[in-house]
Amino acid sequence: MRRLLPALAALLAVLVVAGCGTTGKDAVVTGQEFQFVAPGGKTTILYDPPSSRAALPALSGESLLEQGKTIGTDDYKGKVLVVNIWGSWCGPCRAEAPDLEFSLEQTAGQGVDMLGIDVRDDRAAATDFVRDRGLKYQSIFDPPGRTLAALSGYPRNTVPSTIVLDRQHRVAAVFLTRVQPSDLVPLLMRVAAEPQA
Repeated sequence: MRRLLPALAALLAVLVVAGCGTTGKDAVVTGQEFQFVAPGGKTTILYDPPSSRAALPALSGESLLEQGKTIGTDDYKGKVLVVNIWGSWCGPCRAEAPDLEFSLEQTAGQGVDMLGIDVRDDRAAATDFVRDRGLKYQSIFDPPGRTLAALSGYPRNTVPSTIVLDRQHRVAAVFLTRVQPSDLVPLLMRVAAEPQA
């Protein structure tokens, strides 16, 4: 066993160094498409200046409230879009939902909209969640998380999480935790005021 310890320590050191080399950036642009990379412990990631942003692949799925209807990010062309990943079973999501609705009310006049993605959920519980909280924005019903599979490298187990898209649907920010209106509203106002290309 004592002979193995130095070899294991050397292997671990190589893996740590190799791993550190792959997390130097928070997003990798591959042909202008967003690819999420581990954020090195950060829970809020901003992508500035706008020229450094990469486009989010189009996300779509079945509407939570309108079975059989497909909705997605392409339905919000030209808008600043907040994509929120949530579940009715998630305690922080319960606390966050009214804050998201408030943030949308504060910024809708600036061309901001919101789309939820409900994951690992029961349709009846999720529908009650939306109705009980008076949420006006639509959500994709995605129990198995297939919609998020289109986001290369995105941590699908991080719920809630929020992705802010600029008007060209490039990723402007990612929140890997519950987002507060005091953080979200100023960011949305700033992104909405950016000159369009």
